Amino acid sequence: MSDEKNSKEVVFRGGGFTYRPIFYVGPIFFAIIIALLEWGTSSGFISDLTLPKPSGVFQAFVELYDSGLLYKHLVPSLTRLFVGSLMGITVGITVGLFIGLFSFVRAGLLPIVAALFPVPKIALLPLFVIWFGIDEGSKYALIAFGSFAPMVVATYTAVDNVDRSYIRMGQSFGLKWFSIVSKIVLPGALSGILSGLRIALAISIILLVAAEMLGATYGIGAYVLEAGSLYDLERLFVGVTILSIFGIIINWFIGIVERKLLSWRT
Repeated sequence: MSDEKNSKEVVFRGGGFTYRPIFYVGPIFFAIIIALLEWGTSSGFISDLTLPKPSGVFQAFVELYDSGLLYKHLVPSLTRLFVGSLMGITVGITVGLFIGLFSFVRAGLLPIVAALFPVPKIALLPLFVIWFGIDEGSKYALIAFGSFAPMVVATYTAVDNVDRSYIRMGQSFGLKWFSIVSKIVLPGALSGILSGLRIALAISIILLVAAEMLGATYGIGAYVLEAGSLYDLERLFVGVTILSIFGIIINWFIGIVERKLLSWRT
């Protein structure tokens, strides 16, 4: 009877190192940084030749929206980003899975991927212009190629990192090859693939700007190039802010996908 009184319930701690979202910290940090920048630029502590006032950047954004040019710049950029990255990521994941699953394919393709991965993708833009023209084809090709290489590396590395004891267990239970891949390898590699997806999409945004700086009338990259040539810092930072918002939205979306598909880890 005394043992029952002295006993305590043991708290479950099996979900150690599980991420606990704290949504208000990010906006608070962001507001503090903006307030400091506004104070620094208004007081003269920060020269207006190096950084514009955040209030001035906001006013430039409002003017861009009111003029209707925001829509004209956003639509082409989002289209190029979506089409180019979708092609590169789809092919990259497919090639990465083949490299990770088949030794013959790995022996043939891995040296090619290793040779292409460190090549500066922006340096190939003139070559893509020669091959695909100065219009949309070269822009799609540059973004696709830039997102392809990191997705291949992330995918086959994630497949390699799957615990082989789970695969052996599946084989001992008589599972077919396809069942092992679909029920053990792919779920185990999914975290690494999604991490590669973050990197690939970030690279796609960088290459989007580079592609639009060459032969594009509309697009965030063309807008940034025009603002930079005029040394209009407010408009320049509007473009940079829009690109940053792209990154935030992509990171938020992949986070949702991770929570849905990897809920079994908690």
